[in-house]
This record gives sequence, C-alpha cells and structure tokens, in this order.
Amino acid sequence: MMTVPYETAKAALLEAAMMHVPFDGWSETTFQAAARDAELSPSVARAICPRGAVDLAIAFHKAGDAAMLERLGETDLSAMKFRDKVTAAVRIRLEVVEDKEAVRRGTTLFALPQYAADGAKLIWGTCDAIWTTLGDTSDDVNWYTKRATLSGVYSSTVLYWLGDDSPDHMATWGFLDRRIENVMAIEQIKAKVRQSPTLSRLMTGPNWLLGQIKAPRSTPNTDLPGSWTAPRE
Repeated sequence: MMTVPYETAKAALLEAAMMHVPFDGWSETTFQAAARDAELSPSVARAICPRGAVDLAIAFHKAGDAAMLERLGETDLSAMKFRDKVTAAVRIRLEVVEDKEAVRRGTTLFALPQYAADGAKLIWGTCDAIWTTLGDTSDDVNWYTKRATLSGVYSSTVLYWLGDDSPDHMATWGFLDRRIENVMAIEQIKAKVRQSPTLSRLMTGPNWLLGQIKAPRSTPNTDLPGSWTAPRE
C-alpha cells in the first residue's frame, strides 16, 4: 500500500474542502465531504486533522500567509517608507486570498468562544510574519506593541474588506490607509512624550518596567511568550 506524506494528504484535504466551505462552512459536514473527495478513510483524515474542519481552516489561513510571504519576496519595497511597506504587506495578504467566502466563513468560526484563541493566534502569526519579513529588529516590549497594534489594524481591515463591494476593493485600501495613519499619529504622540522633560520623568518608572520585557526570540530555550530580565543587585 502506498504511503502518502502527511503534508500531501493535508493539502489534498484542504483542496477538497474548498468546494464545500462556501455552502457548509468550516464544519464537520465539510470535513467528511473533503475526506471522501480526497479518497482518505475517516480514520486517516482524523489523524491528519484531529479537530476536523477547524484544523483545515487554520491550514487555509497559514497557506495565505505563505502566499503573502512569497509575494513580498518578489516585490521591491526598497523605495517605500516603512509605513508604506506595512500597508503594502497587509494589502498583499488580502490580495492573495482566492476565496473570499472561505475567509468569511473562517471569521465566523473563529468568532466562536471555543475557537477565539485559535483565531487570535492566527492573526498574531500573520502580523509577526509581516514585521519579521520587513526587517523588524526590536527585542523589547516594542516587539509586542508592534504586533498587537498591527493585529488590530489587520483585523478591522479584514472585516471591512469582507463587506466591501467597491471596484478593486478601493474602499478597503482607503480604510487601511486611514488605520495606518491612526497608528502613526499614536507613534508621534509617544515621541513627543519622550521628548518632553516633564512627561519623560513621569514615565521613568513605567519605562524601566517595560524595559525588562524581552521578545520571545531572545529566549530560544523556553516555550514562554516572552521573558523577564531580573534587575541586577
């Protein structure tokens, strides 16, 4: 009996599922239909995706991230300002989507309380991929704030995009530009606080505390999301 590699079988399941998602969502019905269409036994399909269609929805999102990274690698962003690079990356992430209804169904799935953590993790992963690809070198609390801020921008843009029927999604790109502009305004305020002698003194304590937080990649031997640097005696 021929053995099919895990990733090949999972890709076949996902491809088969895409025909059913617009009608049945990322559901058990879709998963069972995908297993039949991919000619996989129920036990093998379940071994590949223990949570059924939820795992396929996660795979679909990660495939979109991979397509985004491939497109970014082929795009010359060198002449752009950094804020424009971030905007371009978010736009590319949406442009690589081949099935808008699958995203809509996924948004509904990950809005459910039992899957909300999975959805948040996927959004964070997308934004982390964007920042990392664009060359982010922060290793302190800024590592977290950049990804958290972009997660908010990305999430709101996706929701707007799902309801946008303007030509070439021009309304969505305008919405995205405004959200990025909001973020830049916040950064300008933070810069003014740092430059103000009075306000900077008031922030000495909080800034010291935040300065002890390190990005997860600075602690490769732990599964924790970050680290705390103990103050020297």
